[in-house]
Amino acid sequence: MKILKRNGSEEIFDYNKIIMAITKANQASENMKLKEEQISDIADYIQYKCQKINRGVSVEEIQDMVENQIMSTGAFDVARGYIKYRYKRSLVRKANTTDNRIMTLIECNNEDIKQENSNKNPTVNSVQRDYMAGEVSKDITSRLLLPKDIVEADRQGIIHFHDSDYYA
Repeated sequence: MKILKRNGSEEIFDYNKIIMAITKANQASENMKLKEEQISDIADYIQYKCQKINRGVSVEEIQDMVENQIMSTGAFDVARGYIKYRYKRSLVRKANTTDNRIMTLIECNNEDIKQENSNKNPTVNSVQRDYMAGEVSKDITSRLLLPKDIVEADRQGIIHFHDSDYYA
C-alpha cells in the first residue's frame, strides 16, 4: 500500500510511523495517557482504512485519521498535543526554504549555478549576491505570490513559470 508524500512522491505505508507519532503525542500529554494497546488499535484502524480506500492516501489524510481516532478514545489532551505538533511542523514547512540553497552558493558547490551561465563567475561576490537575491525571490514567489495551482503545475513540469528569480 502506498502513501502520497507532500512533495508528490510515493512511499510504502509505514505502520511504525503512526505508532511513533501517537506515542510521542502520548508522552507529551500531561493528563490522560493512551495505553500501548490503544495506540496499536489506532494504528491498526488507520492501516485498515488506508487499505480499504484502495488508492494512494496522502500524509494529510492519514494525519487527519490519526487525529480523529485519538479523539474517539476520549484522550483529548493527547489529540491536542498531536494537533499542536502538526501545526508547528506545517509552519516549519512553510518557513523560508532558501537557507540550504543560499549556503550552496556561498560555499560554491551548487553545480546548477556553476553550469547555469558561462558569462557569470559564481565565485565573484556581486554574482553571488545576484544569485542569492534570485533564490529569495523564487522562494517568496512560490510560497506567497503565485497561486498554488500555478506553483504545482510548474513543479510538475506542466508549465514553466519563467523568471521566478526576478518575479518578487
